[in-house]
Amino acid sequence: MLHPSSPSKHNAMLGKGVQQPNAIGLHADNDDNFETPPAKRRKHTSSDYVHIRHNATPRRRPQKDIISDSDAESDANDLQEEEERKSRQTELETALPAVRTDKEAIEAYEASRAAERAELGLKERFDGKNWVQGKSSIYVDAFNLALDTVLEDESHLFDAAEHAIFDQWRQSSYEAQYLYVRLFLRKTSAWHRINRLGYHSDIADLQQAVEDLQAPRTLPVQPTAPEIHAGEQESSSDVSFGEAFTFADNSQDCIKDLEEASSLLLLDELKAFAKDAKVQGKNKKGLLRAFRKTSGKQTGLGFQSLKRSDTTESTTSTASADSRECTPGRAENRDAYFVNKILEETGPCIRLSLSTLRLFERVHLVFYRSSEWTEKSLTIIILARIARRNFPPYIVSRSANIFSSRSLLLEFEASIRTQFRIDNILEFNGPPSPEDLRLVIDIAEEIHPRWKALLAAEQSKEDSIYSSGEGAYLRRLNPAWVYTRILHKGAYVRGKFKDHKREYELLYELLDQRLFHTSRRGDWYQRKALLEEHYMHLHLPSPPECQDIESKKKHWRRVALSTCEGGLEDQLTHLIFHHDLEKRTLKLEKALKLPKREQHDFGHVRLTKPSERTFYGVRIEPSHNAANGSRRNSDQQPAKPDRRGAKTIWLDPALKSITDPETGEETHVEGECSVEEMCLSSYRALGWKGYHSEGGILRTLFAYLFYDVLFVYIPNVFQTEFQTCPLDLHTDVFYPSRMSEVNARLNEISNGDAPKLIQNVWSEHFERQTCVVGLDWSFALADLLEIASAFAPAALSSVMKVMAQEYAQRGGGVPDLFLWKVDGSGDDSKGSSSGEVMFAEVKSENDRLSDTQRMWIDVLSGAGVKVELCHALASEVRMRP
Repeated sequence: MLHPSSPSKHNAMLGKGVQQPNAIGLHADNDDNFETPPAKRRKHTSSDYVHIRHNATPRRRPQKDIISDSDAESDANDLQEEEERKSRQTELETALPAVRTDKEAIEAYEASRAAERAELGLKERFDGKNWVQGKSSIYVDAFNLALDTVLEDESHLFDAAEHAIFDQWRQSSYEAQYLYVRLFLRKTSAWHRINRLGYHSDIADLQQAVEDLQAPRTLPVQPTAPEIHAGEQESSSDVSFGEAFTFADNSQDCIKDLEEASSLLLLDELKAFAKDAKVQGKNKKGLLRAFRKTSGKQTGLGFQSLKRSDTTESTTSTASADSRECTPGRAENRDAYFVNKILEETGPCIRLSLSTLRLFERVHLVFYRSSEWTEKSLTIIILARIARRNFPPYIVSRSANIFSSRSLLLEFEASIRTQFRIDNILEFNGPPSPEDLRLVIDIAEEIHPRWKALLAAEQSKEDSIYSSGEGAYLRRLNPAWVYTRILHKGAYVRGKFKDHKREYELLYELLDQRLFHTSRRGDWYQRKALLEEHYMHLHLPSPPECQDIESKKKHWRRVALSTCEGGLEDQLTHLIFHHDLEKRTLKLEKALKLPKREQHDFGHVRLTKPSERTFYGVRIEPSHNAANGSRRNSDQQPAKPDRRGAKTIWLDPALKSITDPETGEETHVEGECSVEEMCLSSYRALGWKGYHSEGGILRTLFAYLFYDVLFVYIPNVFQTEFQTCPLDLHTDVFYPSRMSEVNARLNEISNGDAPKLIQNVWSEHFERQTCVVGLDWSFALADLLEIASAFAPAALSSVMKVMAQEYAQRGGGVPDLFLWKVDGSGDDSKGSSSGEVMFAEVKSENDRLSDTQRMWIDVLSGAGVKVELCHALASEVRMRP
């Protein structure tokens, strides 16, 4: 159903957020071996796969009225989680404008809601059942809005037992709902001490709220039997209900062993217990290990770090008799003794029951079209509604057929769990063992037939049912999307075992389809060509005329050359892969000794190394002696600090002039600045104009030049009236679903129409300051028009194509400085530039280029744009007093 872009209940809080950690690539240049995955967790990007929420939900540092999980993580872990939260955003958050989501904004919303209720008279509140006991909360409002929206149009995805649970939820008290939602937003399904929850400002009777959540509730109907899906070890029995259920578990009934009980202890408490048990350890982990060993059980701990999906004990979180009374052996007696002591210390605890927790997570998956969301995602739509912003006009549409059946939704959930298992093996737990790699292969082979069936069904819909582009975004919520990535990983593991024949077959099938993970096609072409060049003459038949080994190798080199040519001609092969495919093409042509007339000439895109320039300036260093309060060796040069990666302070070479209003005398003042600003001032002295914008100028140009392409109607990508971009912009389906529109716009840019496009968007939207992704209205129109004129049209078109194909991945790594000159010749004829543009990457001492920076230098150089590597060296170092 289509709706105009106007507020409505149906579209009040809708969005998506698929987060995808970076996959292990199939690098074509590693002729024989793949790189072993690192032991440390890799940095995540946003368009590789759908990550399971249970293990990846970022969360903010606890507020003063929220007690952190009882297993008390270290400060280092808290800082790491904060960095991960900042580096990862859901698609919903990237599509919405920047709005305040801090505590003050939430309090303002709740105060406005309370004022709305206060306007009703007592009789109206009573008759209309609008009386709400307790305080209004944005968390409960957002949670219930998500539930109501899903059940309004997609209730067929839930069975009768689950609908009965939703009815019981609606009948729960406000305070019980508030407590549940706040615990729902925690990162793990962990136990929480009731006496340390601390929500007293929002919950008047905390004990009653706890009892409401822990009270057994009967189910009038039996739930549907669990299903077993491809790649799963067993059925999803952890999301099943019996004749009764609870919203939360009681520690007195569920905590039965020392391992689980000891995870509740804080460090100081654990030290006290360790002292009684006469055990020692250097840290909490060591103390827990020693504590467990003393009890007579040798199994390792680590329960405190388990996530929701890993908490196997949660699957049996139903009321049962206390098994601690049965202590047949000495070890069990000792366990029971310590468990009782720990529970006496901690008091009653609460944990959300995993069965109901998974049910509400499924509701949010359907609502957000995502398996990952954050506390910010849950509230940002409501806050965006009250923010006074202007949004572009577009058609809002929310499809009720994302998941055509309950079975398909459950299979999508199962595929995510399977993918999570594989990522744990390959990426998150150090180098995998051969047994683990064999398990990955077995899973990939098990899902392969199901993947082919889903692929055929999706291709049939693409050929006969979908209108243009309608199915592109929906495919990301198809189990085949996840299975495609699993097969990609399976091909990678086949390569590690030198099973090149099966790897080649998988790559052939992956390239034969054009529906799922199209952004990986460049990787697949490269790896397929490598296998053909080096291995396929040993595994696949050659033509009858190829009798000896050399003729077979030559035949397969020709096949590899054809693969490279096909990759370069494929419109779905992203531009960033062209360089490697061109290199392999030239290498194969040389090996085949083709005549010059038959060889390719890539001279027009040949990369050139960035030229280097050095600027000298005055660097300011803090006085370490003054900071330390020591006078020892004050007459000596201070020790050189390790400043790798740290921000440095410089004097701006462009002296600022201050005029005395009384005397009229000008005084030159030295100002401090960053190293980038120092180099920018030096470039300006050489006649360049410029900005220290990093990727800001390119994102602004993209927003101006592709404004109407961004907001063209594509089904399912505008699900709220508050979006600054389509939800698929940060995915790899943005370009394929708008290929004709994007290519037409690139042709206009190549023909020199960029200044006209910028002028048109500025004239129409500058006064309203319309919210568009990446568009910074602070850039002067005159500068933007000069830049568009100075940019070589073909070069600007190439750079914009990279942005259109991989907007999310290419947001970082752009050189620090954007510079331009206007030649003043007045030749601004169509198709030619009237100036020169240049990018400059600034590096101070001991600073090095990152991989993303090297990629952008390659892209810009290949497009014919000048790039300089600017070194900033200190001609003088001054100590700050």
